[in-house]
Amino acid sequence: MSGGRGYSFNQDSFDELDSSLDRALHSASNTLFPAYNASGTSLSGAQPTRSSSQGSMNGGGIPLNTLRDSMGRRDDDEGDGDNDSSPLISKKLRMSSPVNRFGGGGSGGNGLLSNNSGVGGRDDIHYISSSANRRQTSISVASKELFSKSINFFQNAKRELKKDRLRLGSSGINNGVIGNTVSEDLLQINSDTTSSLATDRYISPRNNSSKDYPSNAVSNAKYNPFTFIPIILYEQFKFFFNMYFLLVALSQAIPQLRIGYLSSYVVPLVFVLTVTMMKEANDDIKRRRRDRDQNNELFEVLNRVASISGESTLVASKDLKVGDLVRLHKDTRVPADMVLLQTSDGTGEAFIKTDQLDGETDWKLRVAPAATQKLSNVLSFTNRISLIVGSPTKSIHQFQGKLVYHPNQVAGSTSLVSESNETFPLTVDQTLWANTMLASGSAIGMVVYTGIETRQQLNTTMTGVKTGLLEFEINRLSKILCVTVFVLSVILVLANGFPLKSGWYIDVFRFLVLFSTIIPVSLRVNLDLAKSVYASQIQNDKEIPDTIVRTSTIPEDLGRIEYLLSDKTGTLTQNDMEMKKLHLGTVSYAGESLDMVTDYVTHMLQKPEFTQPSNASSNTTKKKDLSTKVCDIIQTLALCHNVTPVYDEEDGLMLESVTYQAASPDEIAIVKFTELVGLRLFKRDRASISLLHQASQRQLDYEILYIFPFNSDTKRMGIIVRDAQTQELWFMQKGADTVMSRIVSNNDWLDEETGNMAREGLRTLVIGRKKLNENLYLDFVEQYKQASLAMQNREASMQRVISHYLEQDLELLGLTGVEDKLQNDVKTSIELLRNAGVKIWMLTGDKVETAKCVSISARLILRGQYVHEITKVNHPEGAMSHLEYLQTDLNSCLLIDGESLFTYMKHYRNEFFNIVVGLPAVIACRCTPQQKADVALMIREFTGKRVCCIGDGGNDVSMIQCADVGVGIVGKEGKQASLAADFSIDQFCYLSKLLLWHGRNSYKRSAKLSQFIIHRGLLISVAQAVYSILSQFEPLALYQGWLMVGYSTLYTMAPVFLLTLDCDIDEHLTRLYPELYKELTLGKSLSYRTFFMWTFISLFQGSVIQLLAQKFQGIELNNFTKMVSLSYLNLILNELAMVVISISKWNRTMVSTIVATLLAYIILIPILPDYFDLDYVSSFSFVWQVVLTISLSLFPVWLSQYINRKLRPPNYAKVQQS
Repeated sequence: MSGGRGYSFNQDSFDELDSSLDRALHSASNTLFPAYNASGTSLSGAQPTRSSSQGSMNGGGIPLNTLRDSMGRRDDDEGDGDNDSSPLISKKLRMSSPVNRFGGGGSGGNGLLSNNSGVGGRDDIHYISSSANRRQTSISVASKELFSKSINFFQNAKRELKKDRLRLGSSGINNGVIGNTVSEDLLQINSDTTSSLATDRYISPRNNSSKDYPSNAVSNAKYNPFTFIPIILYEQFKFFFNMYFLLVALSQAIPQLRIGYLSSYVVPLVFVLTVTMMKEANDDIKRRRRDRDQNNELFEVLNRVASISGESTLVASKDLKVGDLVRLHKDTRVPADMVLLQTSDGTGEAFIKTDQLDGETDWKLRVAPAATQKLSNVLSFTNRISLIVGSPTKSIHQFQGKLVYHPNQVAGSTSLVSESNETFPLTVDQTLWANTMLASGSAIGMVVYTGIETRQQLNTTMTGVKTGLLEFEINRLSKILCVTVFVLSVILVLANGFPLKSGWYIDVFRFLVLFSTIIPVSLRVNLDLAKSVYASQIQNDKEIPDTIVRTSTIPEDLGRIEYLLSDKTGTLTQNDMEMKKLHLGTVSYAGESLDMVTDYVTHMLQKPEFTQPSNASSNTTKKKDLSTKVCDIIQTLALCHNVTPVYDEEDGLMLESVTYQAASPDEIAIVKFTELVGLRLFKRDRASISLLHQASQRQLDYEILYIFPFNSDTKRMGIIVRDAQTQELWFMQKGADTVMSRIVSNNDWLDEETGNMAREGLRTLVIGRKKLNENLYLDFVEQYKQASLAMQNREASMQRVISHYLEQDLELLGLTGVEDKLQNDVKTSIELLRNAGVKIWMLTGDKVETAKCVSISARLILRGQYVHEITKVNHPEGAMSHLEYLQTDLNSCLLIDGESLFTYMKHYRNEFFNIVVGLPAVIACRCTPQQKADVALMIREFTGKRVCCIGDGGNDVSMIQCADVGVGIVGKEGKQASLAADFSIDQFCYLSKLLLWHGRNSYKRSAKLSQFIIHRGLLISVAQAVYSILSQFEPLALYQGWLMVGYSTLYTMAPVFLLTLDCDIDEHLTRLYPELYKELTLGKSLSYRTFFMWTFISLFQGSVIQLLAQKFQGIELNNFTKMVSLSYLNLILNELAMVVISISKWNRTMVSTIVATLLAYIILIPILPDYFDLDYVSSFSFVWQVVLTISLSLFPVWLSQYINRKLRPPNYAKVQQS
């Protein structure tokens, strides 16, 4: 670029982009024509206006990759162009032929082009050489050179414009101030700016009207006005049933193929499509209404009006943009991904609830940067800060960014000295992700990601239309029926003899239409209505109150579940921790014996060791009495934590109620326990902590010197405090027994007791402490400070110092046992589902130890069952060796963390799932929302089995939507999972009835209903085939008009539909014998075996009915109406009788419906004289012929079923009889 030349932007340079572009183009020209510029010739001239670029300059956040790549070329692809020592123009020059002018007046000019860079020709550029052969260069070459020059010219211009943009951002221009020239060297905010331009974003609150970023509107709708009809039609006609009937209906528009009334074929199909479209439209409208409520929620934005006014504006959530400064209040939803800038708390601290994001209900601490916490007005925010953030990613636990602080201007000066800019790192501790909740105070944040770029949206899978497994099975059977129809039609035409008639192909199509009832269109209507009945039965079940069916298309899949993927927090547990046990090695306290602990704490301050300084410089070797030991551990528990007490205030008066905020519910449970026994956490800030001895109402003060937070690597947490009463220094620590056992002093009881507590399902922590002398402490401080400044392996260096100086020979005080309360009847429900053959996976974002404890207490891990742990496998080398044991012991349980799961899914996906899908239980910890969804998809892909996912938080939405059946729990984590799920329940224990009872009924009923409807269609088609065969293979209709429509609607639909009210066993037996559920997963209720069995029954009964009718009345034209009257009534009575002998449990509705159907048939006979011979129907011969025909068609079927049930009764029949 031109040697260090600087450029300045005026007050509203974004609005004066043309001026800025002129300077950028001029600088690019200087770069590309150094020889010419040196001669002093001006390159100025009329520049083309680029007002179209202004829109992209107005944004509060400018994606730096657009500044780098929009011309289709990266800076790092330009050879050595950025190297100061490399020539800007190659020594090997070309002469181009005259070209048209480029933006100025005058004659055409020529340009100079290097191999690495190019220029745009202008009318005042002269030839360097006048060589004749150069003037004769071909037109094609000249055109290519001109094109190359133009591209490179504007590339350089764009890079200059990019520098101007960055300079504007770094100069901190405020309203009404014109920035002076800034050195080009100060454009680099840090040394790696150039390498990060392609991914980093520069965001400023000064101008936040950019349209370069996604809208913040939320949309969970499946359709829009343009896609609704196409998607619905595709979803319907992808099923063979509907496509077949569409073709049949269309064929009736051809006169030669028309049989009967056109409405007989068109109306049923239109009715099916209309019902489906209305139901889908209603569901989508409800989703849009929920989205509208969220999108129209108002938020207070500070920088949408003139900064000098200091006023705020209420902006709808959908209209928020990157760069907006939003003020949030307590219990307010965070509308977009934001960076925390300031809180109402003087220390800059704020707590947020992340339950809708990661499923954890414990509050997370967020800290505002010190540079922005001290700002006092909106003008300071808009003029003094800007952000650099990375591209949006899925990780909710990681964030990298920088805050650039532009300090105050020098008094009386309008310049901003960029050398004084300060840069502060931003981490996840400064983030407020979308749909989290501010739990304390108020806060100001800057929007950095909106809409589909927010963390939650990136971890959410798009919704799709779910189709039940039964639908696919019926679709396959329908293809067999279609082939049967085609083959039968061809056979009947060929059977007419050779040579074939000239219109034989028309006869084939007419037969296809005649036999279309084999694939009954009413099947779709009946199944959809049946699903609505199942949904109503589920929602009206008083034993599972408030259950909601949101997707009514898949209730049958509830009876086919083989894998259950469950969240932990809020799903299996109540998020209600309670400390149950305190163990001191020689004695333990639990239940009523905790009253003894209270007595010891009550008299604690009467002991001199708690009020007077001790002369001992280390852990005393004096034997302590039991009361002192109890008080020591209670005091340590009350101090060693990260809990902060928060008091609500009303009218300036402090209430007695206190809310504890912490990142771990375990710590809150322990602090509540210490309060219960008499030592209360009273106050806390970053530097001090105060306890209240409730018996004496005396306040005990401690100075906090160091805190060592808990993490999954160290598995422990420590604190150094100075006792204000005794001036003693104490290092206190608590952690998992696996790491604390080597830190505390030698003992002979720790391992045994931790094992005992774990078997009780308690979450254990080992408590220890160590008294520090001043010299040791000062040595630690010096070494720890040096380690904290290390540029490499900083964390490891700091941990080594802690281990060397502090974690040596701690006094073992005792053990704590905390219980995470399970949901009601979780143990029973899991045991039932396990016995029902369901493989249960627990996918949680919680820690490994926590997940293991909950799995044991919930009986997901059985007593004595081996738990194979795989953690921290982050390299593919040797990863498969960890799975070898699982191949030999298929009854073991796998416990794996998210890091290892990612490695296996990336490198050994097939091998991993082939092994683990056969395990009875799998626990996956530290899973991201997307990992949960990926696991659900992979199980479906590898097994082809039905997968049910259940959760209660926003982090479970993706998993729920990826499942075959998604179940959401309404609980403490809100309703987001419930709204996105197919079924919404209030408690986990409701799931057992939902699957074992309602799932069983839905599947069995739909399977039987489908078989009866297919049987009904086959029955009338067989009668038609017999008639056609005995009518010399002519495609003549046996039943026409109302007889065709009434057969599948008024006369048989209601009785057949009664099967949706039937049940084969009593409800209590499904819980008593959950093993019956296994049979459902095999799909035996509707299989190829049952299909062919019903086909044979239909063939037999249809042949008997039609042959006897033709035997009694013949097929002559004068007796045709009599024959139709006889065979038609027999078809109806046969279908009703088949329903009667198939019902297992009768009720009044069934009886009244069958009676009403028969009465309707009898009443309509006189009204339809064209279809029935009234004299014959009222004769005695008609009656005995009907009785004989029905007896011959039904008795063999009933007898075979009766014998089969006696010889080989199904398991459900055995259970019901017992």
